[in-house]
Amino acid sequence: MSIYEHFRKEERPFIDQVLEWKETVKERYVHKLTDFLDPREQQIVKIIIGQDEDIRLAFFGGNHTAERKRAFLFPPYLEVQDEDFQLAAFQINYPHKFLTLEHRDFLGSLMGLGLKREKFGDINILQDQVQIIVASEISSYVEANLQTIGRASINLDSIPLSKIVIQTEEWLERTITASSLRLDVVLSEIYQLSRSKITPLIDNKRVKVNWKIIEHPAYQLQNGDYLSVRGLGRSKIITIQGKTKKDKWRLDVGIRK
Repeated sequence: MSIYEHFRKEERPFIDQVLEWKETVKERYVHKLTDFLDPREQQIVKIIIGQDEDIRLAFFGGNHTAERKRAFLFPPYLEVQDEDFQLAAFQINYPHKFLTLEHRDFLGSLMGLGLKREKFGDINILQDQVQIIVASEISSYVEANLQTIGRASINLDSIPLSKIVIQTEEWLERTITASSLRLDVVLSEIYQLSRSKITPLIDNKRVKVNWKIIEHPAYQLQNGDYLSVRGLGRSKIITIQGKTKKDKWRLDVGIRK
């Protein structure tokens, strides 16, 4: 059985990259530090590396609650330290009492510097402060060039990783039934909205599956998929239990509070 059979077709390029990392570490006895990976990519790396005795795997994104993390693949005789992940953190200061900025504003400004999304990790937005984690190799560039977010002038303060705020997610779990595993059908059941209201959200690129925009209402969901709908929040497929006697799918889902 091919390893590709366990994954979606669109994930094959990333799978090939992970296989290349694995081969390099095993054959050359060197370590490999990746860019930031989203949770789905982290899951794929874990599956592919598996229980291989000749390679070790660790993830870190600034603290244990980080969502986006860099992976460190290394020979078993090495010991990994936090410093090996080469992270830098900043606090963004702006007049938050007079301006309301959202996650996409900060994300857009970072991307506007010509940076790839893979070069920075979590963007933590709190009531009175915003923190960003970036790869240390671009930290000087970010510090010199990130001067505005939207229309707001900002100041950056470098902070140690120990000052990154720990954020925890709470999920409300429940069981739903759906006539199919189509994206629009499952989202309709999760958020208790008609498909006629869900479809425009998909068409307008407001829906992501595993951190990738999906524009097809008929997209088929699988176990472990993370879903997000701009304006509605995030959810996930915990378990697809199977079919009911009425030929509907029973799914355990989580909805972020």
